[in-house]
Amino acid sequence: MTFKDLDLNKPLLKAIDAANYTVPTLIQEQTIPLVLKKKDIIASAQTGTGKTAAFALPILQLLFDKQDAPKKGKKIRALVISPTRELAVQIGKNFKAYSTYTNLRPTVIFGGTGIEPQIEILKKGVDIVIATPGRLLDLHKQDLINLAHIEILVLDEADLMLDMGFIDDIKKIERLCPETKQSLLFSATMPYKVEQLASSILKSPERIEVTPTSSPTKNVSQLLYYVPKRNKIELCLHLLRNTVKGNVLIFRRTKFGVDKLEQALSKNGYNVDRLHGDRSQSERQTALNKFKNGKVNILIATDVAARGIDINELDTVINFDLPNIPETYVHRIGRTGRANHFGQSYSFCSADEKSYVKKIQQLINVQIPIEEHHPYPLDPSAKPIVHKKKGSKYKKGRKGEGSKKKKKRWY
Repeated sequence: MTFKDLDLNKPLLKAIDAANYTVPTLIQEQTIPLVLKKKDIIASAQTGTGKTAAFALPILQLLFDKQDAPKKGKKIRALVISPTRELAVQIGKNFKAYSTYTNLRPTVIFGGTGIEPQIEILKKGVDIVIATPGRLLDLHKQDLINLAHIEILVLDEADLMLDMGFIDDIKKIERLCPETKQSLLFSATMPYKVEQLASSILKSPERIEVTPTSSPTKNVSQLLYYVPKRNKIELCLHLLRNTVKGNVLIFRRTKFGVDKLEQALSKNGYNVDRLHGDRSQSERQTALNKFKNGKVNILIATDVAARGIDINELDTVINFDLPNIPETYVHRIGRTGRANHFGQSYSFCSADEKSYVKKIQQLINVQIPIEEHHPYPLDPSAKPIVHKKKGSKYKKGRKGEGSKKKKKRWY
């Protein structure tokens, strides 16, 4: 099948050719015809499957084929909601490239940067808005954006948006759009809460599932290292000195962990930068550009900051902290080994993460090879360190104290 077989118009086919796309991906092949038929869609697809083009191309065609007279001015007719700034920017770039040979105008709005330039662009008139939820609602609250003419609403990376606590914002945005709109929901995973959201928004949707999340790429070699938590940084340095080469993406669970590892690697002379939610938009974009341009060869990130970021020819992924959601492991290592390139993943497992390994291996139906010959092996009998939760009902104190329950004070 070719893009011509998908009944796309000449301006879009010209843009597709300029982007050097040859054959549509599976998600594009299945999604484009359904969107052109104005069907609501719920689609499960991983990053890297061509998902953005799957909804952007047919949206552009639908808007292009049905346009108001120029004298009426431009109205926002399509809205794409994205959970992160980086994803919004990336989607915006794709829309801009695909719309090159049309008179349609897309724009991107997101927080963490000045609002005035975005307001000026909106005042000039746009057809398509790609937005993060917070900034979109800020603009609406100030009566600076009108969603009354939305024909198509896209919720991208829905599972991540819900994980980030955007459920109420999404529902509010959906209610601000006309009931007659066409709705498209895309998600890497389909937990129950995403299904619930879909059922409340979509009308008789067509369901699409592409590249099951349980199938890691065959082009990625996986290795598992059992290591004490306290020795993970030393093991990381050991691998960087002796084994790991090329561009490296390292995943950590927390923003604090990202900062701590970045400091350790920088002190040891490595060119490294970091991505997480506490950094400003300009800082995050600068870090990503430096990594893509080769100015730094190591990027440390949280899952939220890295979701959906497209990095070409990534050599290595290091799971410094194993994810507690097994599908996340597949998403992480799937960032390398793309486009017929081979990649390598290294995963560090401390005593408290052993249960994560079991769940990951059950999901992918593969036993990850264990590398036993390294300087910081984990004692097989080591047990997780259990930390008492804050607010324990027992007081800490001298020996013999703390055995009595704290009395509740009702004031």
